[in-house]
Formats: sequence, structure tokens, C-alpha cells
Amino acid sequence: MRLGTPDLPDTPEDAALLAEVARRFALAEVRPQLDAWEQAGELPRQLYRRVAELGWLGLGYPEHLGGTPASWRLRHALTVALARYGGSGGLMASLFSHNIGLPPLLHHGSAALQQQVVPPVLRGDQIAALAITEPGGGSDVAALRTMARREGDHYVLDGEKTFITSGMRADWLTVAVRTDPAHRGAGGLSMLLVPGDAPGLSRTPLQKMGWHCSDTAQLRFDGVRVPVQYLLGQEGGGFKIIMSNFNGERLAMAAMALGFAQCCLDEALAWARQRNAFGQPLTGHQVIRHKLVDMQMRIESTRAWVDAVTAQADAGVADAPWVAQVCMLKNHATQTLQFCADQAVQILGGIGFMRGTASERIYREVKVMMIGGGSEEIMKELAARQLGL
Repeated sequence: MRLGTPDLPDTPEDAALLAEVARRFALAEVRPQLDAWEQAGELPRQLYRRVAELGWLGLGYPEHLGGTPASWRLRHALTVALARYGGSGGLMASLFSHNIGLPPLLHHGSAALQQQVVPPVLRGDQIAALAITEPGGGSDVAALRTMARREGDHYVLDGEKTFITSGMRADWLTVAVRTDPAHRGAGGLSMLLVPGDAPGLSRTPLQKMGWHCSDTAQLRFDGVRVPVQYLLGQEGGGFKIIMSNFNGERLAMAAMALGFAQCCLDEALAWARQRNAFGQPLTGHQVIRHKLVDMQMRIESTRAWVDAVTAQADAGVADAPWVAQVCMLKNHATQTLQFCADQAVQILGGIGFMRGTASERIYREVKVMMIGGGSEEIMKELAARQLGL
């Protein structure tokens, strides 16, 4: 999942074919079950294995670890299609939580540790998650307080994490910790891989406004012992790993937001064509047509920007201006999503306020897209710094 994937033999036709397969899968195997998964508060383990069989969990990972090398363009084709036709942020967040949990291991862990962890996750047999946010702070990563002190050939963890996607069931947790208590800033941070069955790790489920089929947890570490070989990268080098990981997460979230916005437009348009009011379909009224055009306009601008930034990532561009583009794109994409979700519910009217429509579900999930992976305000400030403003 390193930015700057080497030239790969996929084509626009490959991306279109993958998107079509994802569309069929979402309509046949996701949509009919989604309400049940929402009520259960989690996805069935079998779904992970099913998606692994399709090769989607391993898309973008090395072959020797059970993956399939792929460009960002191909990965985003899958993301947009599953978001558009699945219509659930919880589905995407939980099913693909390994895409934020595994990259630090993939780029900074030992070969032995990679072989131990990555293949079973890509097979859908295990779940991986990322644990950074703490109860006392979110975007201010440098201020985190979860401690990991060295005792012989182990680190001993004490502290808490919150809002952790897949946190209730993760078999592996990539955890940001402070290994240098004397250093209160970014330089004292490290990244550790923590087994989900480690003694002293406890989990509490969290109730959310949306993403109901994604299990989310608060984690507590009470004297959790982790072998030193589970350190990712160098001790004290965690902040740079975290920041690099955020770039991929934010780019993927922009693609997700694009798919969800299109989902809202699809549903609103279908409803407007079949719903009659004052003797004609809703599409016969100028005010509704203009709403639909406004939605399409924002979607097209977002699609063009996602494609442009994705092409730069595939070309190996990862400089400061590109990071700024990712931050601004995430904001633009989630604002597009917010607008489209709002307009879709308005067009649907009363039915849009009822559970069971994709637009109602997505409307509840908009805000987490504008907060997760870096809030809108943080994205603006980071973009300004990267641009030297």
C-alpha cells in the first residue's frame, strides 16, 4: 500500500470490469443482508472470507503475502463501486479496516512478522485494525499518552484508545504508543503490533450515530506485554509512520465519499422519476431537476479530482503539494457527500426520513467521513502548511 505504486499492467478496462463485478456483488450479496448486519452491529466473519475469495482484501498487497499488486486506480475503482452500490460506510470501514492497520507492518515490520500476520488477514481468517485516537485527544497525535515501557525483551503497555474501527474483534492491532516518557512531543512516539488476545487488553463497544454494522470499541491496555520484535520501524519513529499512513487513508476516504454521493444521486433520481406530484413525475418540476444537476455537478468535480490525485499517486508523487491536494480533496469529497446526502433526503421527502433507504443511512454517516482520518479543520491547516501559506 505504499504511495507511488510501480507501473502495473492494469488498464481502464480492468478498472471498469472490476467495478461491474463489485456492483453485482453489492446488489446480490450486500444489500439484501445489510439491515440484518446493521442490527447485529457487526459484519459476519464469512463475509470477510467471501471478499477474500474475490481477491479484494489482498488488492494492493505483495503476492508473497497472499495479495495482488494493483494500482491506486484499480483499488479506487473497487472502493467507489462498493460504496455506490453497497450504500454503507460501516460496511466499507469494517471490511477494509486492514487497509489502515496493515500498511505500517507492511512497510516497517520484519519479514517474519509480515508472514505471521498479513496472509491470514488477506484470507479473511483474521481482522486487523489501527489504534491511534485516545479519549483525551484525536487529531493531536503528538499528545497521545498510551505508554509502552521496555522491560527486557518486551514492551509493557498501559493506556486507552477510542473510536477504534473493528476494535471489538480485531485479531491484530497496530497501536501508537509513547516509548519515551521524557519526550512529550512527536519524537517520543512508536508503533507496536499488539495481538488481540494479549492478556490485559479489554474492549468496550461504542454506540454510534451511523456505521452500525461496523464494530467500534474503546480499548484499555493494563500491563499488556508485547515482544520487542513487534515494534514497527525504529523506536521513536512512530510519528512519521502515522503521518504517512494517513495519506493513503484520506485518499481512500475521498474515493468512498465519491461512491456514497453517487449512491444518493442514484436513489434520488430513481425516486424522482417514479414519484408523481401535481400530475407529473418529480423530474417534471424544475426545482427537482436543478437539485439533481447540482448533485451531479459536485460529483463530477469530485470524480475528476480523485482521478487526478490518484494518477499522481500511481506515478510516485508524494511531495508536500501532493499531500496538500489529498487533504483538500478529502474535504471537497466529503462536502460533496454532505450536499448530495442532504439533497437526496429532501427529494425523497418523508420516505427519506425512514430507515431502509440508502440516503437515510448515508445521511447519518456523513459526519464521521468529515471527522475520521483527520477532521475538516485539521485538513485545512495541514494543507496550508504543506503549501507554505
